[in-house]
Amino acid sequence: MKKLTRSALSAAVVAAVSTGGLAMTATATAEMSANIGVVSNYYFRGVTQTLDSAAVQGGVDFEDASGFYAGAWTSNVDFDDGTSYELDLYLGFAGEVANGIGYDVGYVYYAYPDAPDSIDFGEIYGELSYEMFYAGLAYTINSDNDDGLFDSGDAYYYVGAGLPLPEDFSLGLTLGFYDFDNDGSADVGDASYSHFAVNLAKDAGDLGEFSLNFEYADIDEGDALGTVNSDDLKTWVGWSKGF
Repeated sequence: MKKLTRSALSAAVVAAVSTGGLAMTATATAEMSANIGVVSNYYFRGVTQTLDSAAVQGGVDFEDASGFYAGAWTSNVDFDDGTSYELDLYLGFAGEVANGIGYDVGYVYYAYPDAPDSIDFGEIYGELSYEMFYAGLAYTINSDNDDGLFDSGDAYYYVGAGLPLPEDFSLGLTLGFYDFDNDGSADVGDASYSHFAVNLAKDAGDLGEFSLNFEYADIDEGDALGTVNSDDLKTWVGWSKGF
């Protein structure tokens, strides 16, 4: 997913980065691009989506000079229930206002077409950025799961920074909090948690981008998202390339 890599609204931070595009018109008012990636573990806001296994991911994006963009992104997943893949569809507007303040607003729909139960949900999101710093919010506005996790009313808040380093390296830092609407209910139990991520990436030009990533989620083993996601530091590596 091109626009939302920092806030991790879809995939792992660098696995979904698109670094190039194909102009659609001679005036370059719009462009199409694509991206592919491989990660040793697919994390979504500090929670594994593949039971600690690897994932192959990719997507396509359309971007207009007006700031409008739309795209689709997919990855294999494993929830130990037969669900095999995720498909994200999104659209939004991004740009810059006065004094160098950037913005990104839009909607993303998370679909799991072969899940045994309907677990799709959709979020609106907004992000503000200035130089290397950014902050944002993703809010679930529609969901097929009325009384569990990823229900309407869930919110993910985050702040972070992206720092360029010498030799085409970069460092990303993200601190987030996932506030579940049904946290503490009898059917769910403790669910809300804080999340921290550190991502070190190397731009290797035509070879793509490589990354070393660390994830921590403050989740106890007895929590709703516990066991495989219990609070110890997770490490994963990734590769991505844009076209």
